[in-house]
Amino acid sequence: MSEPTSTCPAALDWDQQSQPGVWVIPPPRQRWWLYGLFLLLTLFSTMVVGARMQFNFLHQQPAFSLNDDTLSLFPIGWIAEHPANLLLGLPFSLTLMFILFAHEMGHYLYARHYRVYATLPFFVPFPSLIGTLGAFIRIKSPIPSRAALFDIGIAGPIAGFIPACIALIYGLSLSHPIASAAPPEIQLGFPLAFHLAARLLHIAVPLSALSLHPIAAAAWVGMFATALNLLPGGQLDGGHIVFSISPSLHRWISLLTVFALVPFGKYLWTGWFLWAVLLALTGRHPRVPRYPEVSGGRRALALCAALMLVMSFTPAPFTHSSGREVWPEIRDGSRDTLHDLRDGVRHLLHRK
Repeated sequence: MSEPTSTCPAALDWDQQSQPGVWVIPPPRQRWWLYGLFLLLTLFSTMVVGARMQFNFLHQQPAFSLNDDTLSLFPIGWIAEHPANLLLGLPFSLTLMFILFAHEMGHYLYARHYRVYATLPFFVPFPSLIGTLGAFIRIKSPIPSRAALFDIGIAGPIAGFIPACIALIYGLSLSHPIASAAPPEIQLGFPLAFHLAARLLHIAVPLSALSLHPIAAAAWVGMFATALNLLPGGQLDGGHIVFSISPSLHRWISLLTVFALVPFGKYLWTGWFLWAVLLALTGRHPRVPRYPEVSGGRRALALCAALMLVMSFTPAPFTHSSGREVWPEIRDGSRDTLHDLRDGVRHLLHRK
């Protein structure tokens, strides 16, 4: 949520009449075709990676396994050769898209409730491990109060967390042990919600030894996205919740979160470095009117947001990817590249 620029004039010209002039500013026209286009593109990109997950599941391999050399990370060529394979990606794609859509619609509907102008959910396709960079809405008018900010901020995580939990239970019930004993290249870390669901379903094997059903894999992505949004800092959903409760503490909690993510990046997952930078760049929160304040039931609901963060947060989403482990590989790879470049230059000079 960014601080919007007011479209109203700084002062109103008064005429000789007793009634002041009334300015009606219509909201800008939304480009429905653009939202629909990116929705379809994201549906396609998540179906492509979901087809690979379903292929892995049918062959009792980890969901994000890359052991099969015939399929790439984003197997668009495999889909082009056999278009029917795209349908294999429906379970993952529809589950993940619904979780993301529910999250953003939670924000959107509460923004409409408080007469705050917000855009429709904008999905971002990306040929990656999960096929998307998520979805977002933009707030383009001021938030009327801290209570409204709290409601708009917390509505998204709640709306996305509930279907993610349902998908988690159902997806884990369909999962089965991995056939091969060889460790996969990409090993997932699991949040507390996965461990509790595994105990509820009486799953005997460790989660790392399961071939996750694509629906469970979509629940994992949904939980991860929920945890990222609930980080208590900047202009993330968690930052909005903190600011609505105590604007004076928002900056200090944001700084504390940034400092905490740095050792997380070094010892657990290098991606936390990126999130530390993003939070540092977006630490300043737009001003919101003080009244009405957040009190009573909303403060109790803030504890639910903290509980959702604890349940969905994964300190090491991908194991063996901490800064201590990744940096030597990058350093050695850079040295090899420099040596190859130096040898190539010498070879060219020798030929001359």
